[in-house]
Amino acid sequence: MTDPAIRIDTDSETADLCLVSAERTLETEIAGLSAVRAALKNGLSTPFKKTFELIQSSRGRVIVTGVGKSGHIGTKIAASLASTGTPAHFVHATEASHGDMGMITQDDVVIAISWSGETQELAAIVAYTRRFKVPLVSITSREDSTLGRASDIVINLPAVAEACPHGLAPTTSALVQLAIGDALAVALLEGRGFSPQDYKVLHPGGRLGASLKSAKDIMHTGDALPLVKSTMPMSEGIVLMSKKSFGVLGVIDELNQLIGIITDGDLRRHISSDLLAKTAGEIMTRDPKTVSPAALSASVLELVNSLSITSVFVVEDARPVGIVHLHDLLRIGAA
Repeated sequence: MTDPAIRIDTDSETADLCLVSAERTLETEIAGLSAVRAALKNGLSTPFKKTFELIQSSRGRVIVTGVGKSGHIGTKIAASLASTGTPAHFVHATEASHGDMGMITQDDVVIAISWSGETQELAAIVAYTRRFKVPLVSITSREDSTLGRASDIVINLPAVAEACPHGLAPTTSALVQLAIGDALAVALLEGRGFSPQDYKVLHPGGRLGASLKSAKDIMHTGDALPLVKSTMPMSEGIVLMSKKSFGVLGVIDELNQLIGIITDGDLRRHISSDLLAKTAGEIMTRDPKTVSPAALSASVLELVNSLSITSVFVVEDARPVGIVHLHDLLRIGAA
């Protein structure tokens, strides 16, 4: 029953206007992103490359600063840089004037974000960078602003229309600031050759950390493996299959290479024949799908889901070295 205190407006015209507004907002912001992409092919490319090279050669960290909506965007940019291999943190411009300036060293690079370039709260941190010769990059829409003139490098974003109908609330402008920050973070990631394993080191927790675990981190090994020779009678194979509790048997040859797999489905397909008298090699499915020890758990999960199976063997040099069950993926939080 609907709570009488909750009023549901069923005016379809009002609802339609809501959707029109949403579409207009998205179109305006898409246009803003398109303008930045076009600028990167022209004048914006030079300061972007200079910023990339400056950060790559820096011995310190990237210090991102700003206030208001630009400050919120700056926090996200700093977090994105730090999580992708570029040491960074956010320093609030106001707090910098009350002791946080000590977080900035001469080895660092400061990125100051201000759409107008006239944000008064940035004055102290800008003066500090000039006094101690700390490289200053500004992300602004006005190269000739106070911030722009004081900066060593100006990433001068194109003028864009705000999605706010009054042109007051930072909407498109905040989005393009975020986009250029993401572009810089990804360029630095790729420039450093930052790998999924590097990412794993910085993201050990939660589902993301679980998805970055490899098969070798979670696989069952040794005596736990349900392996049989191709010559083993199924009268013994079924007993072993039940004992190992993975619902599968891996079939190996005389070189201990995995040549096939026996699943519940294979057993059902042969149930009408003389199953117990047959050998594992006679009823197995050849060339089963496998994963390598280095395969990320996210990839293992994708394979398990796509094939509608519950277990997959981990193979190295054609030899089974482990097995991963769907329950293992659930246990670590990857599924």
